[in-house]
Amino acid sequence: MKNFTGLATLLPIVILSACLPAAPTTHAPLPTITPTGEHLSTTDWITPYFTDPDSPAAGSYLGGPDEALAAAIDEARFSVDAAIYHLNLWSIRDALIAAHQRGVTVRVVAESDNLDEMEIQALIEAGIPVVSDRRESLMHNKFVVIDGHEVWTGSMNFTVQGAYKNDNNLLEVRSSRLAENYTAEFEEMFSGDFFGDSIVENTPHPSLDIQGTRVDTTFSPDDGTAAKIIALIQDAEESIYFLAFSFTSDDIAAALIEKAEQGLAVAGVFETGQYHANRGTEFDNLRAAGLDVRLDGNPRNMHHKLFIIDEQIIVTGSYNFSRSAEERNDENTLIIYHADLAAQYLSEFQRVFAKAASE
Repeated sequence: MKNFTGLATLLPIVILSACLPAAPTTHAPLPTITPTGEHLSTTDWITPYFTDPDSPAAGSYLGGPDEALAAAIDEARFSVDAAIYHLNLWSIRDALIAAHQRGVTVRVVAESDNLDEMEIQALIEAGIPVVSDRRESLMHNKFVVIDGHEVWTGSMNFTVQGAYKNDNNLLEVRSSRLAENYTAEFEEMFSGDFFGDSIVENTPHPSLDIQGTRVDTTFSPDDGTAAKIIALIQDAEESIYFLAFSFTSDDIAAALIEKAEQGLAVAGVFETGQYHANRGTEFDNLRAAGLDVRLDGNPRNMHHKLFIIDEQIIVTGSYNFSRSAEERNDENTLIIYHADLAAQYLSEFQRVFAKAASE
């Protein structure tokens, strides 16, 4: 991926830097990673995709991760279950409608605040059943289960901005047992009308082994996601890197500060817009403690919700590091113990970190 060096992007960062707290006197050492592209094949069962907002092709809205997801939906033979916070991508809309028209069972759970989007309305008009949460809290999931053996999830909303302008990740995992986890969560919402804090803890395989790799699944607010992230941070031995769209969790921040004080490399990037909009953002707290945290350099949104632990473990999904994600919203998170996959996410971290304002 190419670094964006245009003057229009650099000027806001320079102006903003004068308003930030003092930079830490020492920076955490960072891994040396060579970026390897937007689509990175890791194994035969898991594939990560990253958006590339700096690519010239992004302006044409072609070649993004949505095309891979749409192609997978086009291959569906029996069923597609989609939990969609926000949809305005024509590629996903058309793939879902085409699947429905060829006899595939297509079902959708949507966030009520976004139910009036034309693309969601097009699904309804095509005869696809759409259930919305009808609650103040958010149905913030972004996942798709295909034919009961393939799960797509990550931070990317199914929108033009999410796929082409924001920094995001999308992960394809081929596992029938993981699909069972996500199907159970989908059924709670679609069939049971259980959303937010009414959801019960019933994930069939909260921790499973996929071809020798441990994969943990958590859903919020019933599975205690924050406690699991904190435990991973506390067990870290060498490094912790993170990318955070929204980060207001005092407890997660305290765990990071403690590990930095123990001498671990701890560094991260916050979304600039959320830094200014969020009450209780942890950016100033972490920077005051000497951590190398930065505000992102994307003029749109740095939308990742990502931890990389010891260059071995990744935490990714829809879950922002906030009280709303922990206690109110419907969210999903994967914790994957896979060094090769972690290397791909480290590449993305390096790209975003290099663009971020250091002072």
